[in-house]
Amino acid sequence: MTVLVGPNTKAIVQGITGREGMFHAQRMLEYGTKIVGGVTPGKGGATVHGLPVFDTVEEAVKATGADTSVVFVPAKFAAEAVYEAVDAGVKLVVVITEHIPIHDTLKFVNYAKARGVNVIGPNCPGLVAPPVKVKLGIMPNNIYQVPGRIGIVSRSGTLTYEISYQLVRAGLGINTAIGVGGDPIVGTDLVEAALMMAKDPDIDAIVVIGEVGGDAEERLAKLYAEGAIKKPLVGYVAGRTAPPEKRMGHAGAIVMLGSGDANGKVKALREAGIPVADTPMEVPQLVLKAISK
Repeated sequence: MTVLVGPNTKAIVQGITGREGMFHAQRMLEYGTKIVGGVTPGKGGATVHGLPVFDTVEEAVKATGADTSVVFVPAKFAAEAVYEAVDAGVKLVVVITEHIPIHDTLKFVNYAKARGVNVIGPNCPGLVAPPVKVKLGIMPNNIYQVPGRIGIVSRSGTLTYEISYQLVRAGLGINTAIGVGGDPIVGTDLVEAALMMAKDPDIDAIVVIGEVGGDAEERLAKLYAEGAIKKPLVGYVAGRTAPPEKRMGHAGAIVMLGSGDANGKVKALREAGIPVADTPMEVPQLVLKAISK
């Protein structure tokens, strides 16, 4: 098993005729993802990389049987793109777009959840599952060629790639990696993604990559301490030197009112019994130690 996707996943790309959508659609196809079409209003009948382009998601789903959408639509139109995908019957929406207003995200996340649709993102690198050759997003193809039994949930895009690379170098293959996104509001958060992986019998350990801001890491630590997750967890938290009140890269990466700092997150994880690496290079050692117990 892999989380949220499988060998029969069929995806469309909303915004496929734009620069980013076109570029990453090609990379997803090269990885092995079954991209079956794209959507750009007013461009129906065109083709991109040999794929049909439709005016609406409803048309695309009816014609191709797609069950997943990857959104590369500009921020001011992204919420409508998600609503359209949900209404068309898509069951997984991966929103790569950044700079979406928080109130827009809050509305479309609640709309999707009320209808049983999973949302990854926004402002995220996406999801990749090497055992089934599915990539939905912008993760580098070359890093995710070795399938395995390690799950990764991350709030940071670039650290997802770096730590994935270190794991593969150490001989550890990856089952599923999910970049949940760096905004204050996301569809599937760090805790929800980790709980999904905890239920997957083909995942032996979960690497949790956190960063400053919010309380997801603390909530995850509490659940682990209470026994809600039985599998080994290994953590890494970015931003230990981040100054208070200053946003660090991601919209959600900010220490406010004395909460959300990296050292507090590291302390919570370690007190729950979760080993936390001091550098990304230490993560594979801790994973190997955790799965050998």
